[in-house]
Formats: sequence, structure tokens, C-alpha cells
Amino acid sequence: MRKTSAVLATLSLAALALSGCAAAPSFAGDSCDRAGSGDAVSNAVTVTGDFGAKPDVEVFAPAKFPETSFEDVVVGTGLPLIDETQVMTTELSIYSATTGELVFQSPYSDDSESLSNIATLAPQFPGLASVLECATGGSRVIAGVPADGVAEDTRSGLGLEEGDAAIVVVDLLKVYPSKAEGALQFNDARNMPTVVRAPDGTPGVIIPDTDAPKKIVTQTLIKGDGAEVEADQTPLVNLTVVGWDDHEVKTTTWGANPNLDLASTSPDVAKELVGKTVGSQVLVVTPASDSGPALAYVIDILGAVTAR
Repeated sequence: MRKTSAVLATLSLAALALSGCAAAPSFAGDSCDRAGSGDAVSNAVTVTGDFGAKPDVEVFAPAKFPETSFEDVVVGTGLPLIDETQVMTTELSIYSATTGELVFQSPYSDDSESLSNIATLAPQFPGLASVLECATGGSRVIAGVPADGVAEDTRSGLGLEEGDAAIVVVDLLKVYPSKAEGALQFNDARNMPTVVRAPDGTPGVIIPDTDAPKKIVTQTLIKGDGAEVEADQTPLVNLTVVGWDDHEVKTTTWGANPNLDLASTSPDVAKELVGKTVGSQVLVVTPASDSGPALAYVIDILGAVTAR
């Protein structure tokens, strides 16, 4: 998996592991408004070319942006970015507003996939992060970001001069869901944990007052309508892990980065997701062993990434 840039952090397999980022609340939700303030950037740049391919860009330099300006030149029909930790894939072209020169461009290649989210982007490029709030998958966005909307290290890495604004063309290739969505499934819940869910999808896990199973048990709680997870893919998940005996939450990704490291940290659990559909919520209970206590995993399958 490639990185978008040496100076624009993306979420690698390690970065999307359980350590994640600090808790980040949802924003906007149903009140998403993409009206924007695009006059300034529309007057400063023209963008043509197919979505997902390197754009043809003409910058009428020098351009000034006293505040961030953006316009959706293509409006996609995919999911909206309604949460700072929601994972997305993008292609970027960045220009100096002062000189009009291209300072960075991602490969625009079908043979690799770059994963990021607003929470990771915000410390390095806060102006661009704010522009992407509520944008939908399949959209092409042009943004004019003033100098104070670009972190100093990012500015230096891009070769932007002091006080130089940035013009960014973003192709938002895909937005991943933030939680499981689908049909509730009936299971024999006897001697198995009960799962309740907050409106944002955060699960609560109630462990029964019984002994843990002696072998691994898997139940689909919500069946999504996405593609099946294949054996050679890395599942992108939100998860909560609760100890069976002490009822304590051992780890959770809710409010932090989703997880791409399950195959390494819990390979037996990851195997249980093969054949499950994206969008599903799966309960996996692992028995106690020499390596640790019995655990209950509640896993929302947000996507499946094929390493290239």
C-alpha cells in the first residue's frame, strides 16, 4: 500500500492498528451542507479531465485566499464523510497559489490504494481537512487553502514558500462506512453475549453469567450487502473486545482509527471474517487458552483491502 505523500500522512497497516488516534467525535451528520464558498477558488483555477485521472489544471497566479474556499466540481453519489475517523481513498494534486506550479501529485494509479481519514489529515493540512467534511465518495473537490491552513512541516515538505496559499484538487475515490449497516440476523443467544448499539454504531457488550465456550463461536448479528471478504484481503474493521470473565473492555477502535491489523494480532478471529460480507457486524467468542483469557469480539466489517 503506498502513501499519499511523504508529508501528508496516510493510514498504513500499522497506523490503522489498535493504538489508533485519539478519540474524535462525529461531526455534521444529517446537517451536512456542501454549499461551500467557492467563488474565490473558481475564479483562480480551471480544472478539466476525467474523475480519477490526472486533472488538467490552469492556475491564474498569483491567487490570494484570505479564507478557505472550495467547490465540488463533480458531486459523487457515494457515502458522505460524516465522521473524522471514517476511512477514505483519495488522489491529490497540489499547486502553489503564488506561482501556479504543481508541487505534489499522487500517482493516479489503479494498482495501489491509499487510505486516510480527516483525523489523520487535520494536524498536517487543517484547511484541506475542513474542506472534506460531508464530501461524498466519487466527488472531485477544488480548494484554495490559505497559508495558515497548512502546517509548517507540510508546507516545507511541499516546497511552499512562507505565506503561500495552496490550491488542491482532490478526487475522493471512495468513502468507507463508519459502522455496520444491513439486516439484523436472528441467532440463538443462549449463553452468548448480548450486543446493544448507540446511534453512531458504538456497541455495548453484555457478557452472560455462564462459562465461556470451549471452542471459537461466531455469529453474524447484522448482515451487510457488500462483497464477501476474501482470504487474501485485509479486513478494515471497527471492533470492541471484552473479557469474558472480568467483563472489562480490553480494547476498542470506536472513536479512534479503524483496524487493519486483525490478521496479525488475532489471526484466528480474522479467519472467521472470510466469507462474511462488508457492512456486517460479527460476534466472535474465543475460548481461554495458554495465551490468554476468553474474549468476546464485536466486529463491524467496514471494507476489505487487497494488498498490491
